[in-house]
Amino acid sequence: MRVSRKQMDANRVRILEEAGRLFRERGFDAVTVADVMKAAGLTHGGFYGHFESKDALIAAVVAHSLSPDRVATAELGGLVDAYLSPAHRDTPAQGCPTASLAGLMRLQTPEAKAAMASGVEAQLARLVQSMPAASDGERRQAAIGQWAAMVGAVVLARAVGEVPLADEILSATRSWIKGATETPT
Repeated sequence: MRVSRKQMDANRVRILEEAGRLFRERGFDAVTVADVMKAAGLTHGGFYGHFESKDALIAAVVAHSLSPDRVATAELGGLVDAYLSPAHRDTPAQGCPTASLAGLMRLQTPEAKAAMASGVEAQLARLVQSMPAASDGERRQAAIGQWAAMVGAVVLARAVGEVPLADEILSATRSWIKGATETPT
């Protein structure tokens, strides 16, 4: 029985969603195609109707996960609070793909790296718009610094494993960013 185009598209999205969750939780190397297809509720053989390889899946997951319609658009203060929270730190499978996957990208294909670069650029563009009035160059520089600090803080907080230090990393970064973005009165 032939599957409709609409069902194929829905299956592809389900594969991307489940692969993204598994990759954020376990990393690329610890997840097999069989793991992804099982999580998606589909047969292993059906994978190749959607992707030519696991590398192609990785690139597609990164692009899908970081697409502009999937990235938070909250005002900066709300974004900082949510991003630099223990809840985000403790749930990498549901969290930001940049914080979970960026450290793994150096070993990935050029297509996957390009998808990450495009996603980071899109996030920076959103952050630039929320920066206090300044020149475009200053706003972009501030956005890069703050996004790098946010991602780095989550990566470090997840890495240390020690809850007091992890909490301190998140709290200190949150305070630093809020101090750096205050508009002088």
